[in-house]
Amino acid sequence: MSERFEKGLGVRRAVMGDEFVDKALNNATAFTQPLQKLVSEFCWGDVWGREGLSKRDRSLINIAMISVLNRQQELAGHVRGAINNGVTPEEIREVLLQVMVYAGAPAAIDSFRTASAMLTELGIDLNALSAD
Repeated sequence: MSERFEKGLGVRRAVMGDEFVDKALNNATAFTQPLQKLVSEFCWGDVWGREGLSKRDRSLINIAMISVLNRQQELAGHVRGAINNGVTPEEIREVLLQVMVYAGAPAAIDSFRTASAMLTELGIDLNALSAD
């Protein structure tokens, strides 16, 4: 693979975790392999690899954008990535409340469900968080 792919793969693994990335790559077919290559090179290498924003900030932005687009499967992965990047569950909640104001309740409700499920899967006790 190219140096660009390897750079993107490193960023992708750091954010999303080895298990997630391995599953995506191992499930790729001849049909979807070009997509996996492009995602690793362009999204993770060229964009996520830039210096202009921290990975933590990129995670917060992604949670908002993916929620607005109602891409719940992608949101679940990026909630995991956000936690890996040091974002707190409270900060994820605040982003999703912001989504409700600007994109509507249905987008926020679905995104809260998805985020709650992923945070629970990660072992985070959602009842232990401040309810403010």
